[in-house]
Amino acid sequence: MEPLAFAPLYMQRVWGGRTLESSYHRSLPDEAPYGESWEISDREHEQSLVIDGPYAGRSLHDLWTNERNTLFGAGLPKCERFPLLIKVLDARDDLSIQVHPPADIAPSLGGDPKTEMWYIADADPGAKLYVGLKKGTTRESFEAALEDGSVAEVVHAIKPAVGESIFIPSGRLHAIGAGFLIHEIQQNSDTTYRVFDWNRVGLDGQPRELHIEQSLKSIDFDDFEPGMDKPRGTVVAACELFEVEKLILAPGDQVGNKSIDRFSIFSVVEGSLTSPKGKEFRKGDFFILPSGATRLTSTGHTTILRTTVP
Repeated sequence: MEPLAFAPLYMQRVWGGRTLESSYHRSLPDEAPYGESWEISDREHEQSLVIDGPYAGRSLHDLWTNERNTLFGAGLPKCERFPLLIKVLDARDDLSIQVHPPADIAPSLGGDPKTEMWYIADADPGAKLYVGLKKGTTRESFEAALEDGSVAEVVHAIKPAVGESIFIPSGRLHAIGAGFLIHEIQQNSDTTYRVFDWNRVGLDGQPRELHIEQSLKSIDFDDFEPGMDKPRGTVVAACELFEVEKLILAPGDQVGNKSIDRFSIFSVVEGSLTSPKGKEFRKGDFFILPSGATRLTSTGHTTILRTTVP
């Protein structure tokens, strides 16, 4: 069983750029700013399609629905859609300060919960992430900052290093600052509430929609000044939805699924891997390794993220 590679889905964003061309040698559709590449997606209107092999042209939803036991393994969540969404984010400008709704209130707000993690694949010197609140910030002082446009002064900022990661649970206020290339592994959801957008306009020249009421109901106002996560062995993020490992391989090392009877998602951060049939996956490539698949070989000094579903 060979790895399943999918065609990326590119998303124009006002804060995006062209780093996918320079860093990953991608061919973008046009000259517009592209902020997101959806690498593995089973959304109703954003379907990943297999590039080649015996499943070429079939969608991830089709495979999840009709080939689940064969390709993904037994005992997986009984959900209608593939449970995760994998992206690359190219932030050339600051993203909006935003929040995703926690599971207990998302239905009442008309949205879906969304928990995610960010892996810093590249960063400009001094680039900042905005995560959580500064100590002492209350809901009342946060609302006052919204009124006078000083939200950036009450949001906690950190300067991560390349290779670090951070877990973003639903309810955590956050924004990616300018100058990052990030691998994002998240729950299959596209619900985001913008609470502040730096007073700018979108690609259409109009201010982007804000979701103040929903945001205020979703924000964890006890989440103060989190730092970047510290790995536990190879594990850099773990929750009930996913586990992400960072694996560093020497030339000739082999790597496969964490459990032989359960699929994994691979993100190549540095270096390259080769499948038994000679297919090469380079820096910036993503693929699903099916249940029961044979191992791949590192062709150099390689760093990968391996994501599994508990």
